[in-house]
Amino acid sequence: MAAPGKALTVGEQIQQLNNARKMVLENPAYYDKIVKGILPIIGPSSPIELRRWGAEFLAESLATPVLSSRDKENLTVAILDTLQLLVEGPNDDVLVFKSSVMAAASAYPIALRWIIHNSYHKESWEAMTAIKAKILQIWDTAPTPVRICCIKFVQRVILAQTASNGMEQKINGLDVSLAMIPPNHPLLDPRLLEAEAAGLLDRMLAVLQDNSSDALLVDATLNTLAILIRTRPSTSNRILNTVLGFNPLKLANSPLTPKTKVLIKSMEKTTRILLLHLHKRDPNNPMAGRIQQHIERLSRSRNEIFDDANRKRALVQPPGADYGEAKRQRTDNSAPQFHARPWVPGPQSLAAVFTLTNTPGLDGFDATQVPNELAAKITVKALATTSPQLLSQAVDAVRFRLRTLYAAAPPVQPPALNPDTQPLGVDEDDDDGYEPDYYVAEDTEQILNKLDSAPPEEPVGQAADASSALAPLGPFKLPPPPLVDPTVAIKVGQLASSRVFGPLPSLEEAAVRKHKAGINRLAASSYDRDSWLTLITRMATRSVAGLEDVSSGIKAEDARSALDRPQMSLSNMIRELLYNYVLEDWRRRIEVAVAWLCEEWYNDQVTKRGQLDAPLHYEKWALRLVDGFLNYITAQDKVLTRFLAEIPELSRALLGRLKSVCGDPTKIQLVLTTLLYLVMMRPPVREIALDTVAAIWLEYEEARPLASKYLIKWRPGFIESQQTGDAASSVMPVAT
Repeated sequence: MAAPGKALTVGEQIQQLNNARKMVLENPAYYDKIVKGILPIIGPSSPIELRRWGAEFLAESLATPVLSSRDKENLTVAILDTLQLLVEGPNDDVLVFKSSVMAAASAYPIALRWIIHNSYHKESWEAMTAIKAKILQIWDTAPTPVRICCIKFVQRVILAQTASNGMEQKINGLDVSLAMIPPNHPLLDPRLLEAEAAGLLDRMLAVLQDNSSDALLVDATLNTLAILIRTRPSTSNRILNTVLGFNPLKLANSPLTPKTKVLIKSMEKTTRILLLHLHKRDPNNPMAGRIQQHIERLSRSRNEIFDDANRKRALVQPPGADYGEAKRQRTDNSAPQFHARPWVPGPQSLAAVFTLTNTPGLDGFDATQVPNELAAKITVKALATTSPQLLSQAVDAVRFRLRTLYAAAPPVQPPALNPDTQPLGVDEDDDDGYEPDYYVAEDTEQILNKLDSAPPEEPVGQAADASSALAPLGPFKLPPPPLVDPTVAIKVGQLASSRVFGPLPSLEEAAVRKHKAGINRLAASSYDRDSWLTLITRMATRSVAGLEDVSSGIKAEDARSALDRPQMSLSNMIRELLYNYVLEDWRRRIEVAVAWLCEEWYNDQVTKRGQLDAPLHYEKWALRLVDGFLNYITAQDKVLTRFLAEIPELSRALLGRLKSVCGDPTKIQLVLTTLLYLVMMRPPVREIALDTVAAIWLEYEEARPLASKYLIKWRPGFIESQQTGDAASSVMPVAT
């Protein structure tokens, strides 16, 4: 198709382009000529209408199923330059960019397959790489429609750069995966592509991990995960754990406006449909039980949230409205009246004072048989629904009964005084004609002087004298506690520490995995396993921070032995038990280990900032955990990569532990891939990781082929310098 003349208006050109579209829909053989013919008129300098039409047509052409793989490869190679100009165009239109990203999503696997078999065509891969870089750059800042298309593009990149299970390729022969790339390809490095795909997957799942309330992005992400789980086994566990930890009902905590209800229903329905689809396709999956439980939990939570909203509202009668004769006769409009049980004069029990109901049979009911939890719920519900007027009348009735009992009680007679207990210096016979003298009362010193001058009294049998009862009592002191043997104290502390882990087997995991709020989150906001483990880690790290002087409170002769007993500290006892708990099932409890080390690192930072003379624990326990993992690590365990990527700080000693693993040739790839991930994703430890790679290259001959690729890219000149040094050292001096 030739470019239209200058005399044609934009509307006329659009009309001709629409006619061309109808032609290719009728006969797909024209796709090649028409697509290549419109490329000169849809560039960045063309009118916005032509660019919109051209970008949309390119996306349709690459996504159509009627073209063969070879035809799509020819189209992709021809349009990559134009597509790059559309994507990188400044101040571009949203519709143009949206269609361009969709075209790039269809073109990426085709371009990757083309460059696998045609490695000489370096320009095509450079154009595709530039398009990918631009899309990933604007992924988080673009408008929502464009971000949705970016999610689709990232899905196609992950599919193309991860290993396939082989089923999709057998079905349609169109699946492009990492397995198609030869190890010695001059332009493509399978390990770098796989690492990039893992990073993009984490970035895409961050929307679910953060419990985002943007329903459009959440639904778009969920809709792209089914094919990844089905055809990419290496990503299925990561995706399923993230989806099971996502809470689509988070917005229910805010006021339920009509917009909020629509967002909640949309995210919940999309999540539930995805899980139902996965459960039906693979009912024998090891996680099928968790998926079924999560689906049921979502259904119950959704019904509870929208139950009140679906109920009919009560009829509100407008003021002054008269509906005539009511079905139920209205008796009185005044405040409700309370009728207590009639009070019978005479002796009554305390239970009878507070028994106000007239219901027969309740007198014989034993309220102590009701469980405390149920009684508390009934009491709170009753107080919340009781009218204040009725409650006030009930309180007045109880007050009336207490006043009646108090008025009917006989007066209390003062006890008869023994003659010997009369006040000092006053005789009983002098009562007649006694008139009080108004003088200042005796002070304490005068009373004590009279007591000292009085004659001693003789005890009379078992009957105690009143004078002894009136004698002042001294302060009461508890006897000092008995001394505890340090060995007994250690055993008691160990027993108390082990009981902290007792509830863990009976606790269930959280119904909905909540987003971690950070280091200052509440330790136990709910009674589930995650909250209890958080409480345990903080008991181990923060309970005695700054007070870890194990020799305090110990005799001098035991001070030296106390320094050699870190188990005397309650925190160290809990740390030992927590270490054993993690290593019992370290692959599933890797999150517990990461959370524990984050708490240790935080406690160490607070200790350093406060200049406290206390030991630091993060480095010690991180090394112990790594040593424990490495004893059981296999070549397929990616848990090591995740652990080193998520703990807060890495040191040379920590990464140096990985060198010993390279003694097993089957684990060299795992170690070097882990170090490469740290080099790419954690720049602060890049030099330390590269030093570890260099040490592995020097020490292990089997690791040199793979380590050389990483060193050539990230530390150029290292291998040449080592080889030059070896050659120089091998030259022996000539004796003269």
